[in-house]
Amino acid sequence: MTRIAIIGGGPGGYEAALVAARLGAEVTIVERDGIGGAAVLTDCVPSKTLIATADVMTAFEDAPELGVRIGEDAAHCVTGVDLARVNARVKALAAKQSEDIAEGLAKAGVTVVHGSGRLADGGAIVEVTTPGRAAGKGASGKGASGNGGAEKSVVDRIAADAVIIGTGARPRELPSARPDGERILTWTQLYDLDELPEDLIVVGSGVTGAEFAGAYQALGSQVTLVSSRDRVLPGEDEDAARVLEEVFQRRGMRVLSRSRATSAVREGDRVTVTLEDGRTVQGTHCLMAVGSLPNTEDLGLEAVGVQTTRSGHIVVDRVSRTTAAGVYAAGDCTGVLPLASVAAMQGRIAVYHALGEAVWPINLKRVSANIFTEPEIATVGRTTFNAESDDPKFDVVKLPLDTNPRAKMLGFHDGFVKLYSRPGSGTILGGVIVSPRASELIHPVSMAVDLHLTVDQVASVFTVYPSLSGSIAEAARRLHKDEE
Repeated sequence: MTRIAIIGGGPGGYEAALVAARLGAEVTIVERDGIGGAAVLTDCVPSKTLIATADVMTAFEDAPELGVRIGEDAAHCVTGVDLARVNARVKALAAKQSEDIAEGLAKAGVTVVHGSGRLADGGAIVEVTTPGRAAGKGASGKGASGNGGAEKSVVDRIAADAVIIGTGARPRELPSARPDGERILTWTQLYDLDELPEDLIVVGSGVTGAEFAGAYQALGSQVTLVSSRDRVLPGEDEDAARVLEEVFQRRGMRVLSRSRATSAVREGDRVTVTLEDGRTVQGTHCLMAVGSLPNTEDLGLEAVGVQTTRSGHIVVDRVSRTTAAGVYAAGDCTGVLPLASVAAMQGRIAVYHALGEAVWPINLKRVSANIFTEPEIATVGRTTFNAESDDPKFDVVKLPLDTNPRAKMLGFHDGFVKLYSRPGSGTILGGVIVSPRASELIHPVSMAVDLHLTVDQVASVFTVYPSLSGSIAEAARRLHKDEE
């Protein structure tokens, strides 16, 4: 029986635990906040649940084009949102998802310990600090005076043959824009709002900023998106980012490009954001979406020989090994790719390697990702953003979404399907899909990239008519013609 200790119960941790338990290991997870980690409790699950409501609001806005009358005025959509109910649903769903995962771990025989883990004895021991109860406290956890008293900690020591660190990351905070949880917020604090922000300033135009800016615009807020770069989503496909920015602006969003924010200050019920050039932007609320920091402090990493980067991320190889023997890491604390799917894969790979199973090193060129804006942006493999630097020899075809018959029927106007292939062999290298539910459409492209399918193989597969996926086959057919 191999003993595996996992610090962190997010996707990297709990997926690793389930695999290890199935393979017969004795598994213990140490988690301080809740099973599922930030991905389930404060990040991925809640944000996408909120966005689901925003998608419904967008559908209502587009309904008149399809001949649907909503409200008394046929020319305008009359709808509203109860943010308190939305956020109650968001938090309830996140809690239920956490419970479901915990139940699955219990059934698999995984031991879950509530507390904070730290490496000790060269990585052979995980030292666990858990909240204690001061002497004289009652069942409520408060002292006789009602002031709570001082907290004590108890320390447990868990012996392990292998340790997996999956402690995740947290929102980055600027000293000049400290969140107060009421008017200046991180994305983890949005779900405590009871009323919809009237005028929301979103600082940061990366994935998180773009998703929340689009969602709150759809929910009914007036949104200003502050971007330090020349466009939204600077790290994504340029064609896709251009489409999204045009949609944002058409729907009434104010996008400030090349505008780096230096501070955010609350003044009563207003927030003033100051830009680097001296301009100011005012709103009722401000969301700071300026990146994240890895939770790698006080883990005893240096003492056991685990190397970290200047940003604090744990250095790992393609099978999730750190620089310390028997210590692995997975997820956002590694800085590989901040995706729940990547964290889960890293965790599973770590277990396979630790237990001597056959293992396939992680291949980031096969990772599919999605940005949950409206329209969504899904990518896999090579794209315009990285194709020229990775391999200048590629063919590409882009089909506008509004040429697809199913898209016309559904009233979808914005977006496209783009495929990349290798000249000569026609092997599909990657793709970008900008469309409602692009997250569902990218799967066949992901399979093509993973299985090294050619454009002819993809083009020869039957697709339903009419369907959005028909554009994928059509793009493959056009790539075949380009090769001729």
